[in-house]
Amino acid sequence: MTTIEEARETDPKNLIAGATGDWEVIVGLEVHAQVLSKSKLFSGASTEFGGEPNDHVSLVDAAMPGMLPVINEECVAQAVRTGLGLQSKINNRSVFARKNYFYPDLPQGYQISQFDQPIVGEGEVIVEVGPDSKGQFEEIRVGVERLHLEQDAGKSMHDQHPSMSYVDLNRSGVALMEIVSKPDLRSSDEAKAYITKIRNILRYLGTSDADMEKGNLRADVNVSVRRPGDPFGTRCEIKNVNSIRFAGQAIETEARRQIDILEADGKIDQETRLFDPVKGETRSMRSKEEAHDYRYFPDPDLLPLEFDDDYVEALRRDLPELPDQKRLRLIGDYGLSPYDASILVSDKAIADYYEAVLAGGGDRDGKLAANWVINDLLGALNKAGQSIDDSPVSPDQLGGVLDLQKEGVISGKIAKDLFEIIYTEPGADPRIIVEERGMKQVTDTGAIEKIIDEVIAANSDKVEQAKEKPSMIGWFVGQVMKASQGKANPQTVNAMLKDKLGLD
Repeated sequence: MTTIEEARETDPKNLIAGATGDWEVIVGLEVHAQVLSKSKLFSGASTEFGGEPNDHVSLVDAAMPGMLPVINEECVAQAVRTGLGLQSKINNRSVFARKNYFYPDLPQGYQISQFDQPIVGEGEVIVEVGPDSKGQFEEIRVGVERLHLEQDAGKSMHDQHPSMSYVDLNRSGVALMEIVSKPDLRSSDEAKAYITKIRNILRYLGTSDADMEKGNLRADVNVSVRRPGDPFGTRCEIKNVNSIRFAGQAIETEARRQIDILEADGKIDQETRLFDPVKGETRSMRSKEEAHDYRYFPDPDLLPLEFDDDYVEALRRDLPELPDQKRLRLIGDYGLSPYDASILVSDKAIADYYEAVLAGGGDRDGKLAANWVINDLLGALNKAGQSIDDSPVSPDQLGGVLDLQKEGVISGKIAKDLFEIIYTEPGADPRIIVEERGMKQVTDTGAIEKIIDEVIAANSDKVEQAKEKPSMIGWFVGQVMKASQGKANPQTVNAMLKDKLGLD
């Protein structure tokens, strides 16, 4: 079986042009996701965001003498669920280790993590990169090396006092899942798509809210460059990137820095760096540590973590529908294009909104609903710089617009006008608006016939042209719709015009 790396070797893509030839960028990601749980990994302290400094700290989190860690079972279950969602091997036995290093916001002087025996082993994620100029997505397969559980550190604050730094331990001991990819990514676009997919899977699973603004999802980005076909080069790690956009910028910046050094016959030092999005540069933080620098050893206060296959299978049975499964179902059930289905499942909140629109009516058209959600609703939200969570239009309201259009009460043109009204008047009932503001579609053939006669009389020169070129009927339909302010039934207008103009 051909490995991902072998496939990349035979068909290198996304090459970067240098002064002396092409270069290939190699990217591996370590995604740190805060586990969605009410209490921390080894204590009962709250994980609630936004508390006063040092308000959610137990004696365990503060590393008081004699305090022993106790594993949080829900955090273990969340890690297993995530591993299953990543199509990864679940290890029935894993070991917690002490990762030794000093930092002011690490009270114990070590981090409880996992080293050579993680809770989740190898897996694979299918990532959709795109869309391209033709609206097509490219699927790539990215290997997952491992997922392990570990506790987060606290937070150092350097802007609270002119000569001292403060420490907030609210985050200390919060459970993290570190998801380590294999070095299968070859561009910033692929890396951004991968982080997006991981975030989406976590949200579908409900194992992390993956909110990057709160710091609940962060990424360490490993970047190296090489000539196509050469062995891997020396990698540099860019720490704590807190947005998908910045991750892409950091990769491009660091790859270009390394290429410039190598083309000047320089040498890449393996080190940890930070990305400065304001200056658009990476800068050295420290030399890159190796595993032996941390002096890993099994934590003597924690027994090995063991569970049986029945435990894993019980969690597997309760997994929700994941993005890839939902995308295929939407294509199959509603005849959506792969592009539309990919957009809808790209965010769990968008997918939930779309399905709520369909669930509100007996037989609403899936394709039509997708068009409204993607083009009209998301288009308006993007223009306003908002997300689906901020939508002023509820699924019931949008469904009401679809129902009115399907019933022939309003035309497509009126439906657009109605949407604008409910978008700017949150909570308004579409049916009441149509009734009170006289927006009903005109179906009275007598009224429509009068408008048609007036349009034909005013454009007698075009009548003969229409008889010679039947496609010109579209022009007449447009004129009638304009004269009726979009209220005339388009199908009725089309049929009556054909009769009036003597067209079959």
